[in-house]
Amino acid sequence: MSRLPLIALAALVIATAATQPPALSKRAQRGLAFAQTHCAACHGIAANATSPNPEAPPWDDIANQPGLTAITLRTFLRDSHNYPEAMNFTVDRARVRELADYMVTLQRPGYKPSI
Repeated sequence: MSRLPLIALAALVIATAATQPPALSKRAQRGLAFAQTHCAACHGIAANATSPNPEAPPWDDIANQPGLTAITLRTFLRDSHNYPEAMNFTVDRARVRELADYMVTLQRPGYKPSI
């Protein structure tokens, strides 16, 4: 019996696994859910997403800024005073951590932010 079908199947499984995004942590899942409800009307919140509002940067552009970490992103989100009045809501500390944990999942080696 030939091993070729088994080898081909193994190669297909490996190739598929390599292209799947990593599973999100529970906190990152909550951040994504919040973003879908509160942020996606203005920002592109998924990888390679275009922002509906041209003045709101896509999140992968933010997440891929050189040197950005979950900690620096949390600080930025918590301390930023440039939120537009149109947001009409505040983001508490727990939610900031969830959003940052989701946003760092958008980081990719070699990504060139447009901002």
